[in-house]
Amino acid sequence: EIGNLKNITNSMHRYPEISGLTLRKEIAKLNNINPHRIILGCGSDETLLFAALSFCKDGDEIIQAEHGFEMYPIIAKIVGATSKYAKEDSSYKVSIESICDQVTEGTKLIYLANPNNPTGTYLKRSEIVKLMQSLPKQVILVLDGAYAEYVLEKDFDKGFSLTEEFENIILTRTFSKSYGLAGLRIGWCYASSYVASILNKVKGPFNTTFISQEMAIAALKNQDHIEKVVNTNIEVKTWFENELKQLKIQTRPSVANFSFVETTHDQAEKIANHLLENGILVRQLDSYNLPHCLRITIGTKTEMEMTIKSLQKLI
Repeated sequence: EIGNLKNITNSMHRYPEISGLTLRKEIAKLNNINPHRIILGCGSDETLLFAALSFCKDGDEIIQAEHGFEMYPIIAKIVGATSKYAKEDSSYKVSIESICDQVTEGTKLIYLANPNNPTGTYLKRSEIVKLMQSLPKQVILVLDGAYAEYVLEKDFDKGFSLTEEFENIILTRTFSKSYGLAGLRIGWCYASSYVASILNKVKGPFNTTFISQEMAIAALKNQDHIEKVVNTNIEVKTWFENELKQLKIQTRPSVANFSFVETTHDQAEKIANHLLENGILVRQLDSYNLPHCLRITIGTKTEMEMTIKSLQKLI
């Protein structure tokens, strides 16, 4: 709100809270978790890095899904670790068995986005529990929940209770997606007391800004708006994918805030280039080794109508 923003900007000469305790308390209140086990980051990307800095050294192994978030291998390179890739099934969902098969004595971390970016698939709570029960205790599972707020399926779990059952799990969240604060770079992670204490050792002071903390607090206090954002996204995505179907463009099921289009390499390239020429940017997934696929983030109804009109001219 404008009033809140004025109050925030009038106090920008002040340093932020060194560990963001006020924000951590607001996060804890909303999710019914312990504020002292929350670590803030400059976006959830920084909390993903905290995990690698804390538990990996040169030559260790980090496992991720075959088509997982491209930040994970970047982080592996930063800490000198080797990236290993678990296979996915025909629906692009990562295989728990394949993850377990990849684990060796050198494995220290597993990064899994749930829902997955860029495929939009997700793991049920029962599947995560099965994975955790199969892992050696020295292997840390980092469950990246950047898109978790968009998932309304009953068999999806936020995962916070898993930190009570298993000490070797870290959950990450961001304010970049449903909260719409991507430009402020603010995120957080949650873990057991023991793991949180280790993560805190690699977190520098003042790693999140005053304005990012204050805007995140304001956003948390407006859950009605977040619910509206999520419901509108689902509604517009359903409409958009039905329109794509009329154009003979196939989408795979996605529970995130984007549509996952599967076509041919040539068609994906044509669609991406045509839309770009019309001022619409979508992601052809070459860098994920999915050159025949597109990730199309859902915007407003007006924006998606413009996208369909543009595609109608191409098709």
